[in-house]
Amino acid sequence: MNQQITPLFGALQSFSHQHPLSFHVPGHKNGEVFADKGLENFAGLLPLDVTELTGLDDLHAPTGIIKEAQDLAADWFGADETFFLVGGSTAGNLAMMLTAAVLGRKVLVQRNCHKSILNGLELSGVEPVFAAPAYDDEVDRYTAPALETMKQAIDQHPEIGAIVLTYPDYFGTSFDLKAVVEMAHQHHIAVLVDEAHGVHFSLSEKFPVSALDAGADIVVQSAHKMAPAMTMASFLHIKSSIIDRADVAHYLQMIQSSSPSYPLMASLDLARYYLAGVTENKLQSILDSTNRLRMELSSVEGWKVAEIREGVDDPLKITLQVDKCWTGTQVAKLFEEQGIHPELSTDSHILFIHGLAPFQEWVRLKTALEKISGQLKFLPNRDTIGSVKFEQQQVQSLEFSYQTMNRMRKEFLNWTRAEGEIAAQAVIPYPPGIPLLLKGEKITASHIKMINYLIKQGINFQNHHIEQGIHCLR
Repeated sequence: MNQQITPLFGALQSFSHQHPLSFHVPGHKNGEVFADKGLENFAGLLPLDVTELTGLDDLHAPTGIIKEAQDLAADWFGADETFFLVGGSTAGNLAMMLTAAVLGRKVLVQRNCHKSILNGLELSGVEPVFAAPAYDDEVDRYTAPALETMKQAIDQHPEIGAIVLTYPDYFGTSFDLKAVVEMAHQHHIAVLVDEAHGVHFSLSEKFPVSALDAGADIVVQSAHKMAPAMTMASFLHIKSSIIDRADVAHYLQMIQSSSPSYPLMASLDLARYYLAGVTENKLQSILDSTNRLRMELSSVEGWKVAEIREGVDDPLKITLQVDKCWTGTQVAKLFEEQGIHPELSTDSHILFIHGLAPFQEWVRLKTALEKISGQLKFLPNRDTIGSVKFEQQQVQSLEFSYQTMNRMRKEFLNWTRAEGEIAAQAVIPYPPGIPLLLKGEKITASHIKMINYLIKQGINFQNHHIEQGIHCLR
């Protein structure tokens, strides 16, 4: 297929150039009706923000330009079929989990998954079995479950119909997904992958292998995270003899808006076009830029820049391992004061994401690093509590089903009373949005110690009044 065309974006552009008269939604009437205060910023985009008019196709039953754009994406990524998502990878993950419920009574889920996977489990009514991630001392964090852990789970729960994995993790670290797929397919188990941070892996062997190339059955990608697409613009790919594509299409119609954003869809068309246009020379200039950025960041004494393991780590992800005397959050604030905004900070890490183009503002970066280097010595030392790990069961089920939990009474308990109780809500540090404590999980002293530790380190949580306690089931 001709990857140099953009059928959806091109059709929108042609339509806007006709200066059509709008007697239809949306209410901004191709940009004619809009608040003066924001018109200058939105003016260029509004003429593309249209609805399902004649010739502009329908996301939920595409036969024209949207289908052509999706087919081009499927061809480039190597999928049997690709769906455009306008609700982020969250929409794809929810549809993926609803599809998983068709495949078997139980689903094996990577314990450190994104919260949208857990929400999908709750919506689908399927019974989750959780596989604990292994701790990687080299990078000082939990990564992915070991293959043996997943084999153990399948032996213990033969009703499992799908495995749900996160690949790569937020920091760009991958694992041997091919081995997992081979093992799963031997049991006729589908492998569903949240590849939110790996949309660019299909570019080159210089990145970890893409989930589709590893043999996954459904892959969800946040195009907006690593490719030049608008926020929420994402892909869902299918390449499977196990999955019924009609099931996926049905659930996407349930999850996604009946008025999908044409600018978001057009940005997916353009993002695929951009990826297809990355030549070897351009890619090398990008990788040279990432290496230079690592070198510049390494010039400051106060952190270590994590090394990139070829075939395992995404070279566009640059992680600072902060000296133990400070927290990642403390140091990240120094960057922000200089107008430099990292992707996230944890108690011991700061993550920077390099784009798919060479970085340009080296003078500004060097000046900022010099100032940050001078400010580090004035930072107060972190709490002497030190690093904390919490013990996890290798294979774990919830105490109650989601349906039972939703009928139970809830009570807010102080942390001093919460040990041994069943959590009525997930506890989620954000970013990265990965639950530390699951809804339906028994609260342990280890959980409480870790949560209190992270609170003291200034980590943000998506929970109200987390400093005081948690809602428990009664």
